[in-house]
Amino acid sequence: MENQVRKSTTYFAEFLKPAQVVFELKSKDKVEAIEELLDVLAKQKLIENKKLVLTRIIDRENLVSTAIGSGVALPHARVDTEKEIAVAVGRSEKGIDFEAHDGEKVRLIILVVWNPSIPGLFNHLFAGLARFLVRADNRRRVLEAANRAELYEILSRIEFKFVHEEKVLSQAGLLKKLQELEIKTRRASKEAQKDLQKQAAMIRDELDRDLLSRFDRLMERYGFAVAEAVDGVCQGCNINISTQMYSAIEGSNDIYVCENCGKFLISVRRKKK
Repeated sequence: MENQVRKSTTYFAEFLKPAQVVFELKSKDKVEAIEELLDVLAKQKLIENKKLVLTRIIDRENLVSTAIGSGVALPHARVDTEKEIAVAVGRSEKGIDFEAHDGEKVRLIILVVWNPSIPGLFNHLFAGLARFLVRADNRRRVLEAANRAELYEILSRIEFKFVHEEKVLSQAGLLKKLQELEIKTRRASKEAQKDLQKQAAMIRDELDRDLLSRFDRLMERYGFAVAEAVDGVCQGCNINISTQMYSAIEGSNDIYVCENCGKFLISVRRKKK
């Protein structure tokens, strides 16, 4: 399967089938919506232990919201299953509160359960979905689809490619949360350290090795690896960053690297009004 995923081009249809799409979610809150989508996967025999998967997803959700902004969320869990990956998609007309960084309610939920024996698969899938959904015209097509068939047709054509970009297509909040956990672990009692290390391990499972290697080197050298970009200035080195990069970072949920100090740069979290 890993060889298949690493083809130059693949499409979402390889992972998503029409029966795994819920055109209009009945659920009104986050946990109910996740359960509704897990019921779809269970019915299709793509997962065996719904309770275990639900627990893993909620544990992950409690660390950092999986909402990526602009009304989209990607709840997920890394679980030992016979299947390599299982995906379900749900659309909500009124929206569901996922505690998104931009304060918007989520109208499109793409739930992913993947096997830990394939470490690069989720990152590959996440990057492709993020690149597609970051475009307002693509989100509009998805949310304005007239029926399930049309919604599936749009999603099935999402293209996945391996690309090298300056930015890291992963939740900025996730890396920042890992930093918070690492710092807390240093000061915590031995008993408290176990729980903090468990949470940190959950995050590390989602990040690729190169990203973690840079993160660990920065943490060892400076004591922190992630800095906020405020008013065009990196808070890690207090030096101005390029106008082009700051424009890209501002309001984004991606991670960038400071051109001056090499630390990860993220946008300041927006407060709900």
